[in-house]
Amino acid sequence: MVQAYILIQTEVGKASIVAEAIGKLQGVIQAEDVTGPYDVIVRAQADTVDALGRLVVAKVQQVEGITRTLTCPVVHL
Repeated sequence: MVQAYILIQTEVGKASIVAEAIGKLQGVIQAEDVTGPYDVIVRAQADTVDALGRLVVAKVQQVEGITRTLTCPVVHL
């Protein structure tokens, strides 16, 4: 299982709508509105790195109101 944090910037005033929509996607563990340089932080999981990439590109980035994403895979050192 691969997990990652997805840091999301949204259009002004769209953070809560984006977080709610992303929170309903399969593979998303949690989606929260935050303050700072990013508007939403998501924790997601998938079986493989490729599946995680497909989740981000095919599902998360398609949510209306998103302007930019940064995916940070979780590592176990």
